[in-house]
Amino acid sequence: MIEMRCRVRNEKNIEANSECGLRNVECAMKRTLEIRTGPIEETEQLAQRHISSEAGAVIYFLGIVRGTEEGKTINAIEYETFQRMAEHQFNLLFDEMERRWPIESVRLIHRVGVVKTNEPSLWVEVVAPHRGEAFAACQWLIDEMKRLVPIWKTPVPKSQTPNPKSQ
Repeated sequence: MIEMRCRVRNEKNIEANSECGLRNVECAMKRTLEIRTGPIEETEQLAQRHISSEAGAVIYFLGIVRGTEEGKTINAIEYETFQRMAEHQFNLLFDEMERRWPIESVRLIHRVGVVKTNEPSLWVEVVAPHRGEAFAACQWLIDEMKRLVPIWKTPVPKSQTPNPKSQ
């Protein structure tokens, strides 16, 4: 799901904005959010990237499931969420991110269900005019997501086979 929002510019500035094709507006940060059970295909995400000529930095983070959790060997992590609340919290974080940095776009995918070790559970991509802004915004978003978004994880011990119904 991609959401593009626009806001009115100064009335004297009547140039058409090439990003959204509207006159008298300045396009806001583009946002993509997916919470899904399917795998995150890195090459697919790279192929879907859209950036403007104003972008100078693209930062992406791919979070993968480690083979240990709290010092114990695991087979997978099962992620659960309260979807509507998670989407609401992500949008609040995106709003704050847009206020703090001149971000062109953000894309975030978080998996739910069982995610086996060495598989991606999170994709975050931030496009900005400069690398400092992109790095800072990406790290802030991940830190705040972990703190505020209702996504819970339960390690699946190595001795236990993941539940295929949850995958």
